[in-house]
Amino acid sequence: MQLSVKHLEYWQKNLRVTGILLFIWFFVTFVLGYFARELASITILGFPFSFYMAAQGSLIIYVLIIFIYARYMNRLDVEYGVEEEEE
Repeated sequence: MQLSVKHLEYWQKNLRVTGILLFIWFFVTFVLGYFARELASITILGFPFSFYMAAQGSLIIYVLIIFIYARYMNRLDVEYGVEEEEE
């Protein structure tokens, strides 16, 4: 089966947003963790930044990543006519 230009555009946009969000996830999870000692000198709400990111900040960012992806994909589905029907 040959994919149409419309299908290819859809998947390119899907892969682009997935790649960007995965990069953000990687940065928050591994890069900030790697520099935890250096980031401890910065304080947020009286806590060291590295502690705050481990306890709450990264979880908030993960939820935002999920929200952004779901919203973007819903809009992309509507744009390309592949949205799910309402029940």
